[in-house]
Amino acid sequence: MSEPAARIAVQGSIDTSHRVILYLEDITVSFDGFKALNQLTLSIDDGELRAIIGPNGAGKTTMMDVITGKTRPDSGRAYLGQTLDLTRMTEAEIARAGIGRKFQKPSVFEQASVVENLWLACAGAKGWLRSLRQRIAPGQAESIDEILETVGLSGERDRIAGTLSHGQKQWLEIGMLLIQDPKLLLLDEPVAGLSDEETERTAALLLRLAGRHSVVVVEHDMHFVDRLRCPVTVLHQGSVLAQGDLASVQADPRVIDVYLGR
Repeated sequence: MSEPAARIAVQGSIDTSHRVILYLEDITVSFDGFKALNQLTLSIDDGELRAIIGPNGAGKTTMMDVITGKTRPDSGRAYLGQTLDLTRMTEAEIARAGIGRKFQKPSVFEQASVVENLWLACAGAKGWLRSLRQRIAPGQAESIDEILETVGLSGERDRIAGTLSHGQKQWLEIGMLLIQDPKLLLLDEPVAGLSDEETERTAALLLRLAGRHSVVVVEHDMHFVDRLRCPVTVLHQGSVLAQGDLASVQADPRVIDVYLGR
């Protein structure tokens, strides 16, 4: 069986009633003899919101590095949809195929306005000045307005990005990914350093995005994960240790021993 859907079908533990957007199959990555990922197999449904948790060194960042092409696995395959083998694509090709990644620290154009940041993200690889000098097409202007509304920054559209709060910068960067209409969003600890109110607003934002996009969130804040009301995957030593709703994985003795009990 050559396609991921066919392989998934023979695994009784994976529900085939949904369309899988991401499938990792037996991914192994070693660094100087240490297995950061150890035959990791994981699937994400189209439109699904999924939280990934686990202790430091569990392989969460390496997993995202493999998905985005930053790290090549020693073995295994990573598929986007039914046909795109991510392990054979460059980082740029993967981004164009519809995978957007947000790191823990927000990365925005500090000296540009909020709306200019979205326009620069929409313009892609064009240069700074060239992008800003070009007129925004009507369709793009509508998309930018919609994104501003989605991330809650409509009232800040002309504000210089460097003056935003930490939480607002996080939402702006999510907006910069959304303007590129990704199939899959990878978010690394999106509420680190946020206030309680900002954390709640971020949870509400991700819940709104689910269904329109597939969203994978790596997080340590269990209160935030609980607010997401989504399936949870626990990684440990580069493999899946447990999966299910948050309550079930929190009650799993193995998870308590290696992660939550510490």
